[in-house]
Amino acid sequence: MAVCWFVGLTTLDVVHRAARRPGANEKVTATRQDVAAGGPAANAAVTAAALKVRAVLVSALGAGPVAQAARADLDSREVQVHDVAGPDEGFALAVSAVLVDDATGERSVVSADAALAVAPAPTAEGLAALPRPDVVLFDGHHPAVARAVLSFVDGMVPRPRVVLDGGRWRPLFAELLPAADVAALSADFAVPAGVAPGAADAAHGALLLGARSVVVTHGADPVAWSVPDVPAGGLAGRSGRVPVPRVTARDTLGAGDTFHGALAAALAEGAALPDACAAAVRVASARVAHVGPRSWLAHLPELPA
Repeated sequence: MAVCWFVGLTTLDVVHRAARRPGANEKVTATRQDVAAGGPAANAAVTAAALKVRAVLVSALGAGPVAQAARADLDSREVQVHDVAGPDEGFALAVSAVLVDDATGERSVVSADAALAVAPAPTAEGLAALPRPDVVLFDGHHPAVARAVLSFVDGMVPRPRVVLDGGRWRPLFAELLPAADVAALSADFAVPAGVAPGAADAAHGALLLGARSVVVTHGADPVAWSVPDVPAGGLAGRSGRVPVPRVTARDTLGAGDTFHGALAAALAEGAALPDACAAAVRVASARVAHVGPRSWLAHLPELPA
């Protein structure tokens, strides 16, 4: 079985679905509510586990009541958690307040992300006890955790492939991009001009900083992938676009995380980058077509091979 590590943020998502967004000083009645673990790394890990890849989440949860709720969901989805916060009941795991518009499926999120507490770095001994990864995905949260894992991974022979989840720019990406075999970026991702002078766009900026290949998602529009003109798995100097299946979007929460989890899983199984992108868009399309943070997982067997 292929193994993926997912390094970064875990939250507890409290999700409400409503017919419309409330205005100032207004309350609306929800038509549905869900509570599930969230965060880019955690959502990606859940996706990979559902795709029958061994998913290891290297994150900070702690032992408080919020963490217990998030951990219970992750355990039920067969995600192996390596909790760098350990039994610390005082570690403040963020709660994300999410509203999904019943008419459009679009989500609005308020969250502290990783701003409430500093996650400690994992030990090399702890990482060595985990199953050896084929792919390691970083989401740019918890800098001390990411740096420790990257240092550990760089010492492995052969070195696992490194994938970055670049939903939006975080300062840590300046350190992670030079190590990235695949930088998976959203259309909203932007490298600051002072970090990559002369970059024509986000993909170019990521390549200038050292990423070996780039994938850019554009919502319902085709996914673009590119590999610069250097030896890279037989795809040197190539680029392409992968169409996205047309579905009615009912819930966009975690769609990007789902794409990244499926991309990492496909790469871990040995898929070439274009094929991995095609697999990931099929999985992400299934995500947005179903209401709720976990109900879509029951529809994975319906996906084309």
